[in-house]
Amino acid sequence: MMDLAKEKAARLLKKRASVSSLGSHEVRAKDTIGKTKDSISTVSYIDEPGHHDDIPRPTVHMENTYQLTPPQRFPVSTVKDILKDVLTSYLQEEKYEADLCRQMTKTISEVVKARVKDLMIPRYKIIVIIWIGQIRDQNIRMGSRCLWDATHDTYSSHSFKNNSLFAVANVYGVYFE
Repeated sequence: MMDLAKEKAARLLKKRASVSSLGSHEVRAKDTIGKTKDSISTVSYIDEPGHHDDIPRPTVHMENTYQLTPPQRFPVSTVKDILKDVLTSYLQEEKYEADLCRQMTKTISEVVKARVKDLMIPRYKIIVIIWIGQIRDQNIRMGSRCLWDATHDTYSSHSFKNNSLFAVANVYGVYFE
């Protein structure tokens, strides 16, 4: 009975392009009752080149634009207005709760990123970072460092505060040459 199950497993593994150690009876695992079971280990070759290349993908040929400066500058004041509007609308009446604020940072960052992308600023990568924290009797200092080209890359920032929480939002516009 065991040999029949081993043969069936070997056939299934062979169809999947896997190698099994079914023939190895040296490795056995002890069950909690004291009975022994055969150990089956498999190695899959799905990541090997050639197995998943059956469907050819169309190649995309991009040509150089030789454009070294942006056609329009990153609109810092417009992005600041977007930050102010989104932070105020999402956090005006909220109380600080750690789990809720964790989800709100993700939601707000996605909304801000979508609204900035709607501005259709060509060739800029948009990076949005949101911090939300509880207001207690403490101070906080935040800093950020970036490696960029000061002539084309820029950022916009806005901070928000209500009775129980604070939020700081940064949007970085990095020119993609």
